Amino acid sequence: MKSKLFQWLHNRKAFRDLNEKEFSWVLYDVGNSAYTMLACSLIPIWFKNLAIGTEPGKITGDKATAYYAIAISVVTIVVALLGPICGALADRKDMKKIFFQTVIALGVIGCVLNGFAWSWLAFLIIFVLTKIVYSAANTFYDSMLNDITTEERMDEVSSYGYAWGYIGSCIPFMVALIAYVLGPDMLKVISESLSKIIGFTVTAAWWALVTIPLLRNYKQLNYVEKNKATVSGVFKKIFGTLKKIFLHDKKVLFFLIAFFLYIDGVGTIIDNCINIGTDLGLPTVGQVVFLLATQVVAWIGSLVFAKLSKKFKTVPLILVCIAGYTAVCLYALTLNTLLDFGILAFGVGCFQGSIQSLSRSYYSKIIPPENSGEYFGLYDIFAKGASFLGSAVIAAVKLAGGTINIAVASLAVFFILGFFFLILSDRQKTMNRGAVSE
Repeated sequence: MKSKLFQWLHNRKAFRDLNEKEFSWVLYDVGNSAYTMLACSLIPIWFKNLAIGTEPGKITGDKATAYYAIAISVVTIVVALLGPICGALADRKDMKKIFFQTVIALGVIGCVLNGFAWSWLAFLIIFVLTKIVYSAANTFYDSMLNDITTEERMDEVSSYGYAWGYIGSCIPFMVALIAYVLGPDMLKVISESLSKIIGFTVTAAWWALVTIPLLRNYKQLNYVEKNKATVSGVFKKIFGTLKKIFLHDKKVLFFLIAFFLYIDGVGTIIDNCINIGTDLGLPTVGQVVFLLATQVVAWIGSLVFAKLSKKFKTVPLILVCIAGYTAVCLYALTLNTLLDFGILAFGVGCFQGSIQSLSRSYYSKIIPPENSGEYFGLYDIFAKGASFLGSAVIAAVKLAGGTINIAVASLAVFFILGFFFLILSDRQKTMNRGAVSE
């Protein structure tokens, strides 16, 4: 029986192309994107407010920045190591939903607790644990795409996920932003602790609420039969899959290399958007406003590419996105004012959701569906590992005395190399999928 929420929204023009399973899957992106938005904007600010000071237990600004960067690196390493293992276990019959709902529950609880953290260290530890389970949930979520739609509709449905995720995340974020504005940094109407509690709790409630339809409607259709799972057996299977990819499945191999390269640039720009503006001496409020506007642009861009995916093949559309990002990197050489920053943000928004959604759907098409959890665990390694390389380039340029403009422009190299490896992947034949199943 169809839910009242689906029936009401399905009458809206924006959702008429989706069936209930696809709609439930898209709706989850609306929920988890709220946490992404908070993590990219207000969480670093709240952490530094807690950490920096001259009182006992406080630290300097440089140490706060370093510790936060270390925390992000810890998340990256843990998720990269655990992703394929959890994915391989979740590929077994009826296990994916169990894993998914477990990490969702842990993530929502962690998000609420983050608002009540009493010290910068507690805040950072809770943030790391929450970010780990949040990232794990995304791995399981991405791998569900094979179960909720057909191969012909993957590009469109995946694009809808990012599109509505971007615009939907603005709703709880506006509440969190109002709470921040009312806090001691600006209007001084409420305390910083209350400001954080409101921001985190609203985000957690939104995340939990919009996940319910997916938990109700998802059914794992592609799986491997349950066998006795051992740690050694899981590792053996993962290494066996890696060996097959490197030796035989050149289409997947070249795509993962291409993805590693261009998603490095995407992730680095997203993660450093506030740092770019800060380095240029731009006002924080202006940056946050443009960041919010970027969500709207990304929503429109993702919807445009969702429509284009009905007429054009996936790879040419990804290549357009890569070319767009290359232009954005080169434009960074001219950055100077808040208006320049806004134009850069607009360019990023045009391709941000599309390059991620089309990459996800293309990968879903070229991997064995019954092993999608394991393969998306590997996908996550390439996605998370890439952020190290991009951050290293930014750091190297800055330490060498270069400007943030040169640092961002240097990322164009990753997009250019990714462009050529994606073309190389597209020219390979798809491997017989039966060869990689259990």
